[in-house]
Amino acid sequence: MKNKVIKKVIGMAAMIIVSAAVLGGCGQDEESRTTGDTSQSTAGEEVAETDTEAETRTASQAGDSVSELEVRFGDDGEPFMMQLLDNETAAAIARYVGTSDWRLPIYERDADADYDVMQYYDVSSRYDIPSNPETVTSEKAGEVYYSDPNRIVLFYRDAEITGEYTKIGTFDPTEEFVTAVEENPVLEGWGNKIVQIAKP
Repeated sequence: MKNKVIKKVIGMAAMIIVSAAVLGGCGQDEESRTTGDTSQSTAGEEVAETDTEAETRTASQAGDSVSELEVRFGDDGEPFMMQLLDNETAAAIARYVGTSDWRLPIYERDADADYDVMQYYDVSSRYDIPSNPETVTSEKAGEVYYSDPNRIVLFYRDAEITGEYTKIGTFDPTEEFVTAVEENPVLEGWGNKIVQIAKP
């Protein structure tokens, strides 16, 4: 009888110890799950950046040291180098081009524009390009300007056109350059000419 009582007490003690161990383990699992959720959410917050933020960050990493960009008129055009000015607008364009070459349509549909002396290219509005425009009334062949919002304007002949522009660069307006601009073919099936801008 005495042995039965001792066995019963030992059995109950063992059950208490096992229960305590199981309950303690559950508490730890719950704690690690909670901690895991927090770290996952922190990681999620770090990853949750928009495409524009990622592009801007990558563009910033590309640096401001680019002093020229390579430009081709048409898919198979010869390359011409555009010398960049040292200003925020030119630097921003160079950074964005440094992350992804630009292939821009050339528009010749504005009734007020003189396409015998200039061309313009619209840049996607996803690029945030700063500018400091001034009133310009006289342009030289080879000068390139930025016009808000997100438009690049190239004068390939001397002109007297009034506009609010930020100058971003220049080309050497050789005969070959002017010919390349003028003879840039319309892209088959698209109805527009194109210009390609890349980091050399």
